[in-house]
Amino acid sequence: VQLQAFGGGLVPAGGYLRVSCAGSGLTFSNYVMGWFRQAPGKEREFVAGISWDGSSTLYADSVKGRFTISRNNAENTLYLQMNSLRPKDTADYYCAGRGSTAWDVYVRSSAVYAYWGQGTLVTVSS
Repeated sequence: VQLQAFGGGLVPAGGYLRVSCAGSGLTFSNYVMGWFRQAPGKEREFVAGISWDGSSTLYADSVKGRFTISRNNAENTLYLQMNSLRPKDTADYYCAGRGSTAWDVYVRSSAVYAYWGQGTLVTVSS
């Protein structure tokens, strides 16, 4: 199983960016997927989660209304559209696969995700 995140970059505050995550070696539709981020000197935090079929989504309060998580199971790809970016959104963004279709309160916890991609760096300038 391999997850590869890409699409990070440098954007000005107020701008937008879409990061993606390509999966291989797995049946993508069998997994709840999530995005997490880690800023320098801080702990990794939950950003957004999406159910196996995309019918349910969950967001951290800090990104609600600005970020949108989506997926294309036919193409084994996960997306995170980020609008109205703020300098505090600067971080490495990681995609993760839960390894099951369970959609519950633990979606926010990094501990339930079995598979992780490498981070893609998003830098928002002020």
